[in-house]
Amino acid sequence: MDHPPQRLPWWEAALLGVLALAVALAAGHLVAGFIASNASPYLAVGNAAIDLTPVELKDFAVRTFGTYDKLVLLSGMALVLVAVSAAAGIASRRRPLPGIVVITMFGLAGLVAVYERPDLPPVALLAPTASLVAGVGTFAGLHRLARTHAAASTNHDSDRAAVSRRTVLLAGAGVAVGAGAAGAGGQLLAGTRDAASSRAAIGRLIPARMAPAIPADADFAKLGTPTFLTANRDFYRVDTALSVPQVRTEDWSLRLHGMVGNEMRYRYTDIRNRLLVERTVTMTCVSNEVGGTYVSTTNFIGVDLADLLRESGIQPGAEQLFSTSVDGWTSGSPLTAALDPSRGAMLAIGMNGEPLPIEHGFPARLVIPGLYGYVSATKWVVDLEVTTWKARQAYWLKRGWAQQAPIKTESRIDAPKGFDTVPAGTVRIAGIAWAQHTGIDRVEVRLDNKTWQTATLSTEVGPNTWRMWWTEFTVTPGTHQVTCRAVDKSGYTQTDQRAGTVPDGATGWHSITFTTR
Repeated sequence: MDHPPQRLPWWEAALLGVLALAVALAAGHLVAGFIASNASPYLAVGNAAIDLTPVELKDFAVRTFGTYDKLVLLSGMALVLVAVSAAAGIASRRRPLPGIVVITMFGLAGLVAVYERPDLPPVALLAPTASLVAGVGTFAGLHRLARTHAAASTNHDSDRAAVSRRTVLLAGAGVAVGAGAAGAGGQLLAGTRDAASSRAAIGRLIPARMAPAIPADADFAKLGTPTFLTANRDFYRVDTALSVPQVRTEDWSLRLHGMVGNEMRYRYTDIRNRLLVERTVTMTCVSNEVGGTYVSTTNFIGVDLADLLRESGIQPGAEQLFSTSVDGWTSGSPLTAALDPSRGAMLAIGMNGEPLPIEHGFPARLVIPGLYGYVSATKWVVDLEVTTWKARQAYWLKRGWAQQAPIKTESRIDAPKGFDTVPAGTVRIAGIAWAQHTGIDRVEVRLDNKTWQTATLSTEVGPNTWRMWWTEFTVTPGTHQVTCRAVDKSGYTQTDQRAGTVPDGATGWHSITFTTR
């Protein structure tokens, strides 16, 4: 008479599932190290999750977690995977089939995610395949060892049970160490292809046409505003890349094609050897909430985008410049804005005298002043297609964001900070305002919903940059509210109507509350 298989202890079964998961992910990451970091099934599934996430949830993540949104996603994925793997192990206390089915489903998800990545070659499928085989093999092997130990314990064979337990523990420890080594190996291999050495070899970029010097009174940093130019390390970053693309200058090229008379392809040296210009530009993210921090200013260095486009011979009827990043992300820019000489659109290769930081698009990115970043600032750009709006739909357009995205007139209070406590008497209020490609005419500030007071503005650097302001109020002890609004050079007054960031940028007046004593 056959006896049913003995059940493994629940904790041991759960551990088998987690160990198999670790081996599967490590194997995939190791193989991806030879191909491309995005081929790692873990990252590929994470990227797929970003693509499938509803716009509102993405916007919430950016607002709530800022630049840590991707870390939160990866951490959340890890917790879910560990929990599901442990549950699959517990479900396999008698037979390994449930765990094998779950691991296989994980592997298939990785295969689909890698297959759907537009930036990965077919050989990248080897990474999730390795992950699937390693995960299933590890779970089946460890389950067999654990069952041998369970059988020995049931038969009261203490010597055999002790040997079996040691074997299981040693095997588990070996698997854990091997998984860690494989994962580290994948990371090291990926690091051999990083762009840091390529970027370092460029040195400082000296443009032939430098931007005008920034006046000393272009900011009121001593009064609490940001410095006029944002340091590269502090420049805001919002993108969909889970792992920062690593593109070396020697591997990079830009294809310009579509509705043009002459298809062009540029290498990095082609761009570097052209006449380099420097322009001071304030860039703003469409995910910037009222009073938010996703706005920064830098001296971009690069070449005139309009020159590249005209050299290609744009055909009649073209409307859109459809740009693609090396990781497959796409953006659609109005062709009129890209060609407008008053905007000075650029293919940028530098920021503040240095080559572009890797996380900001090295080797090259687009910069079209006056438009929110999702339609103007493709990083790691490798493809430009001149086309129509009907022919191609970009990443965010497919997800409900606006086709045209001019930056809205906005202002922000930087000092005092919300809920600060300051001495009563004369209180200085300072902040910034922006209306890129239009320019700020004035900023008005009011205390406790009373009369608007015109603030002192900093020296204007240009219509495509932000402008600092400050004013003073005599304030009695207590709790107070201060509000600001900007008026741009077209005569438009910033609206008080609150709107979220979707589909074309947030609106509303920024207010903060502070206390005086």
